[in-house]
Amino acid sequence: MIKSMTGFGRGIYENDGRVYTVDIKSVNHKYSDISVRAPRLLNNFEDKIRKRISEVISRGKIDVFISFENYSSEGTSIRINTELAKEYIEQLKKLSEETNIPFSLSLIDVSKLPEILKIEDKDDEELIGNEVMVALNDALDKFISMREFEGKKLVEDLENRVHLIEGKVNEITKYSSTLVQDYMEKLEARVNELLKPGVVDENRLAQEIVIFSDKSSIEEELTRLKSHISQFLSLIKEDSPVGKKLDFLVQEMNRETNTIGSKANCLEITNGVIEIKTEIENIREQIQNIE
Repeated sequence: MIKSMTGFGRGIYENDGRVYTVDIKSVNHKYSDISVRAPRLLNNFEDKIRKRISEVISRGKIDVFISFENYSSEGTSIRINTELAKEYIEQLKKLSEETNIPFSLSLIDVSKLPEILKIEDKDDEELIGNEVMVALNDALDKFISMREFEGKKLVEDLENRVHLIEGKVNEITKYSSTLVQDYMEKLEARVNELLKPGVVDENRLAQEIVIFSDKSSIEEELTRLKSHISQFLSLIKEDSPVGKKLDFLVQEMNRETNTIGSKANCLEITNGVIEIKTEIENIREQIQNIE
């Protein structure tokens, strides 16, 4: 199924007081560009996170935001700066003696002094790494689901537009089949107006018709355009990323359409070309959203 390059997914995992929240969002991009923002404790897992995302997402500018709240003893430890605490107490005692202010200090009071208690991260990488991946996978599932939903809507719109183009191409094909005959009749009528009946140089007339036929023939362009349309309709039904292929096909469709417009000497064909180019431009904008 075709996927849109835009999407959002949030995954949350909580276990024993540890809460992981992973937000993934993406926008259009020509290539894959993954940015991960996470707390320092999770920096060691950035490569693992990138690799996991790359397994399921091939294109887009992807921003990953990870938050981690730890209310358990796992992953953290508290260190008491004993020497600094003793120095605080010693200096406060001296101040008490010098100022005659009663010395009264509890253990809780000491713990509140600057730099006495320090919370440090413990080396618990395996546990933290496994748990953050649970949240990441949850976010990816929701993210991909949203991309698939938007992709489905894109396919519906693209199919409608391509079928409109297909209809216009069929109309142009009908007009192109009568171009030479119409030109022949008009040329003969014009020559007969200018010259006396019976003195028309049939060889010269045939030569002019051949030249016109060669210049105005759009059969090859129509055949290639129909082939591109068929390929386009097949590609949007594939499961693999096809955004770049579709972009190439649209360029080719536009090129063939321009050639048809420049060669065909017919108002109806010109009008059809304008309508086709309008739909191609709409398609070009839409496929910029496809992975």
